[in-house]
Amino acid sequence: MRIHAFHRLYQHRLSIATKPFNARGCKVVRCEFCKIKQDSCICEHQPNIDTNVATMLILSDNEILKPSNTGRLILDTVKDSYAYLWHRTEPNQEMLDVLKDDNYQPVVVFPEDYTDDKSRVVQNLPQMRDPNKTLLLIFIDGSWREARRIFRRSEYLQDLPVLSIEPESVSQYMMRKSDNEQHLSTAEVASLVLKQAGEEQGAKTLQLWFETFRESYMLSKTRYKSDPTKPSLNAFIEHTKSEKSL
Repeated sequence: MRIHAFHRLYQHRLSIATKPFNARGCKVVRCEFCKIKQDSCICEHQPNIDTNVATMLILSDNEILKPSNTGRLILDTVKDSYAYLWHRTEPNQEMLDVLKDDNYQPVVVFPEDYTDDKSRVVQNLPQMRDPNKTLLLIFIDGSWREARRIFRRSEYLQDLPVLSIEPESVSQYMMRKSDNEQHLSTAEVASLVLKQAGEEQGAKTLQLWFETFRESYMLSKTRYKSDPTKPSLNAFIEHTKSEKSL
């Protein structure tokens, strides 16, 4: 299994915690990497594909600790990836350096409704891509209230283009409740963005990996009627085999 930036950031956040994380589900004994109940760990199936894009997660302080977080699935799938905790007054210097790196073409993925300057909104991702740079997709990960705050109060994001996603189907994210059923999880959004970027393999792999994570995560919920045969995991394994045979 590949250890990536999300795992390292999680360990850092734990090291500076002043009290234990006691939210819902905290009593479940989980794998420290995939956050699934230990006897249902999916780490051995972590995706191993190559993509032509990079990703960055900017997480709220609370989001990094939530076992239901799906942002980590993006980093499971896209190898060239970064993860940082958000600080309003003291942004991470390494993050700022990555955003200024001339090898990358950064784009913030966020709803158009929250973008005051509509000229920043990207209408066609393939057309705006610079062939000499790697597209850096930036995802803000947190509750909607936290995400809006991060988007509006981060000066280093204000001059970057914004890609808005309009979902055509209701989210399959059942691990947390949302005020709006059209709100997709971070991983679902990323899958749609990868598809727009022409990363068909990455998009399909991430979507199936998300479904595998959701299925395995829900097995630990006693009130949820799950399928012990794990059809989503089996579908992901078959997808992986078919990709390797190409």
